[in-house]
Amino acid sequence: MEKTLGKVQVKLVEGDITELATDAIVNAANNHFWMGAGVAGAIKRKGGEEIEREATAKGPQPVGEAIVTGGGRLKARYVIHAAVMGQDLVTDGEKIQAATYNALLRAHELGLKSIAFPALGTGVGGFSLEEAARIMFQAVEKFLKDHPDTSLEEVVFCLFGDQAYNAFADIMASWPS
Repeated sequence: MEKTLGKVQVKLVEGDITELATDAIVNAANNHFWMGAGVAGAIKRKGGEEIEREATAKGPQPVGEAIVTGGGRLKARYVIHAAVMGQDLVTDGEKIQAATYNALLRAHELGLKSIAFPALGTGVGGFSLEEAARIMFQAVEKFLKDHPDTSLEEVVFCLFGDQAYNAFADIMASWPS
């Protein structure tokens, strides 16, 4: 599924984010950037421990912030670690919105053309898939309004499993509202 906002293609794909060859993939991170379970664990296993070492050296950061590391052995050149939760592993809509927006901002600052997001906050953070989709799409829309000159050409939501894909597809069908 795909929609165009201005010059930017927003796409949904189902699969493993660590396999994507976008300029950057986003890690659903804690604000200390330790990479244990979920998306973070998969990125560390496939990309290498150097990603976590580089990330933790830049932490802690406020929840909602995003930092950039190299992509290690991943196909993506960069990993943008979006701090969607603190050490308590609890998230909410404001944190997801800020982390999404700031990840897009880091990609824009680097002049990247493509970025891929997982469903932030929905794994370890336990947040609703539908609500995360709504919030993340709104953050993309706000970012593109704030940065009409962005280098970004493609924003991908890479969703693991039918349940996540279908939740995002349902929200995307009526977006932008």
